[in-house]
Amino acid sequence: MTSMSRARVARRIAAGAAYGGGGIGLAGAAAAGLLLAEAHLARRRVGVNTSPHVPNAQGLYGRGYAVPGEPPLRLAMLGDSTAAGQGVHRAGQTPGALLASGVAAIAERPVELRSVALPGARSDDLDRQVALALADPSRVPDICVIMVGANDVTHRMPPTRSVRHLSSAVRRLRTAGAEVVVGTCPDLGTLEPVQQPLRWLARRASRQLAAAQTIGAVEQGGRTVSLGDLLGPEFAANPRELFGPDSYHPSAEGYATAAMAILPTVCAALGLWPAEEERPDASRREGFLPVARAAAEAAREAGTEVTAAMPTGPRGPWALLKRRRRRRLPEPEPAAPSA
Repeated sequence: MTSMSRARVARRIAAGAAYGGGGIGLAGAAAAGLLLAEAHLARRRVGVNTSPHVPNAQGLYGRGYAVPGEPPLRLAMLGDSTAAGQGVHRAGQTPGALLASGVAAIAERPVELRSVALPGARSDDLDRQVALALADPSRVPDICVIMVGANDVTHRMPPTRSVRHLSSAVRRLRTAGAEVVVGTCPDLGTLEPVQQPLRWLARRASRQLAAAQTIGAVEQGGRTVSLGDLLGPEFAANPRELFGPDSYHPSAEGYATAAMAILPTVCAALGLWPAEEERPDASRREGFLPVARAAAEAAREAGTEVTAAMPTGPRGPWALLKRRRRRRLPEPEPAAPSA
């Protein structure tokens, strides 16, 4: 499928979400019996060693940077098990703790982390999670990171419905004053237990959803980072190192890879990134594109950021596509209890 074709599919899904359209089949309905059999076998093999325990990473990071009278930055994690950090044993290995520590080191300011993410959640749970994140009007998060989509694909949620819930969540958070970064659906075609043709269809479905998520989130004022690396090429090449023991959730090294991809975008959203790095770099194939084209390009290459750039033109909204340089993450210190 060409980039233009991927862009058209993503735009159709996003448009269906915006205007209440029905589900557009991500991968079609061909060979349904075979796919159901393959999916049943994959479900029996994936996640058999998953621990239901998710480390509690909530609290204050970078407390050494505290200045009397200056409140900490507030970071909220929303989404599914990858946002919560399922699959690792220590709080400091979760993406929330890694991001909070990274932001604190770059901003030289404490970061208060709160997580309302729920293992197993699909995009329709974001309505509930946003209500929790915004429950106290005096403590609206400065930045919210949403990681969601994998369970939508595996449970065959109509993609228009999935994007509709995500777009609504981004809109509510932005209206409340929070910056929003969405880690889009990871590439499920790299799961070891998934065989062909389900593997190919899972990859196609997850990439199409990721592109549509990008359009929906960017048009509501959020930024996106493609998370193909979360379960993508690096994981396919190093499955024993970067997957956890259940062959589904990332290991500590995998979460660190994902957090390194998201951290620059989180910092840019907070105004913490050097101004010279905000300009597109042609040598890194960065630039301005119609948002659907940018979304399709990002879905193909993990770690790519898309953010709104220009008013709507003859070809629709435009976006800036960036491939930011990753930063090494500091070793998270134990979180102090929140005040």
